[in-house]
Amino acid sequence: MDRKIIIGTRGSELALWQANFVKDQLEALHIAADLKIIKTQGDRILNLSFDKLEGKGFFTKELEEELLAGTIDIAVHSHKDLPTENPPGLIIAAVSEREDPAELLLILKDCVDVRQKLSVKFGGLVGTSSNRRKAQLLSFRPDLEIDELRGNVPTRIGKLRDEKYDAIMLAKAGVSRLGIDLSEFHVEELGATEFIPAPAQGVLAIQIREKDHILYEALQDLNHPDVAAELAVERNVLKLFGGGCHLPLGVYCRKDEDNYQVFVSKGEDGEDFPDRLFLAANTLDGLPEKIVAKFAKDRKFPGKVFISRDISAGSYFRRALEKHKIEIEARSLIRTVPVINRFDSYILKNIDWIFFTSKNAVEYFFKLNPVFPKKMKFGVMGTGSEDMLRRNGHFADFVGESTDTADVAADFAAIANGSVVLFPGADNPMRSIQQGLSSETKVIDLPVYETMLEENVEPTGADVLVFTSPSNVEAYFADNLLEPGQKVIVIGRSTGRKFDEMGVKYILPFSPDEVGLAEAVFGI
Repeated sequence: MDRKIIIGTRGSELALWQANFVKDQLEALHIAADLKIIKTQGDRILNLSFDKLEGKGFFTKELEEELLAGTIDIAVHSHKDLPTENPPGLIIAAVSEREDPAELLLILKDCVDVRQKLSVKFGGLVGTSSNRRKAQLLSFRPDLEIDELRGNVPTRIGKLRDEKYDAIMLAKAGVSRLGIDLSEFHVEELGATEFIPAPAQGVLAIQIREKDHILYEALQDLNHPDVAAELAVERNVLKLFGGGCHLPLGVYCRKDEDNYQVFVSKGEDGEDFPDRLFLAANTLDGLPEKIVAKFAKDRKFPGKVFISRDISAGSYFRRALEKHKIEIEARSLIRTVPVINRFDSYILKNIDWIFFTSKNAVEYFFKLNPVFPKKMKFGVMGTGSEDMLRRNGHFADFVGESTDTADVAADFAAIANGSVVLFPGADNPMRSIQQGLSSETKVIDLPVYETMLEENVEPTGADVLVFTSPSNVEAYFADNLLEPGQKVIVIGRSTGRKFDEMGVKYILPFSPDEVGLAEAVFGI
């Protein structure tokens, strides 16, 4: 290309990093480029929240105007800031690779409480300007106070450092790109399937004039079509909902082997408990429309859901279902009792890891009042066990991220092989994790409870039956059969295998916890 390209960018540190990133890529293609800094409405007005600003494109409109006027050739945007439709005459010529779209929760160290989910002290003040973040935060922690937080990334971090908040939320991508040291804070990383990001979060968009064909062709070396295909789902969902930055909508699409997985969180406003949906499909065709149809106001929900565990009044699962007036029948079909009443903490002297495969294992182990002679590493099967471990005052060093115990075993083996691992658990454990460890790993099983099935279990007429363990399945179907039309949801593949043996179809949630169960019920 025989002309120098002018790149338009906002003037924040992050925006300049992004523009220089594109400039360096262009120069690697032997295309000379300079930067032009342009102030946007979002940069000038810092005393109003996003939902108080007029129109859309708070951080993009002025760049697009200069692009149309011909004073710049390229506008570099955080893709999530762009409206869902380009102004006439402009197109997105290329999108970058996706930086990790996770969220970071930065907490002042003296405001950390391990016993609370997300680790912010009870009633803590969290800063964020996003209704999407606010709605999801309050769904997990309704006790938190949320206050407006504007400014660029360093400014927001400075406000936390000045103790104007107990915690703040930031996109991981921006922190990573700027290489900011966060060691002065306690940092909780919330993955994109747990805390659903904004559509197109973590991706850069390169916008040009539609008629600039030569530049378009040159930019294809920077384009990532696979990312663009996933973003098309996310942004089409946003478009179909008619939303902008103020809408509390999270959408995340990713390819997993031969399937696409889509995670959605949507509320009416920042105060509304958001509905969550997980869908998997082998094609992207019609996927946005299928997602939006699940959120239709006239859709029908199950009238009653049975779950084989006790559910507290303020639990996520109960609040998610009761929002839609779904009746919950919660009763465990098993009883657990301790098998030991005393524990010699001396055996912990040579232990490297303690791994818990269930909430019961955590509860009964800590009832023995163990004393740890050194810093111990803790592993847990999933987020349910992690929450119970937190209630007992400890963070997990490893959390399983799959409903398949074989996958969890492989992930844990990668970091624990060759060490000494204690497995507190049931008196007749399945030993799925233990069997996935190497022969050089010393495994110690410690039975701390036993499971007893209830007898003469009463049937349920619920529309949906949720089974939380293989033992609960055994107890229920010792005396009962499924009624016509009843649907089944299970936690974990080991529970699902019980239904495989019976030839019964079931739904396996993406995550084996209350959020995953709520997603599964909402998706029916």
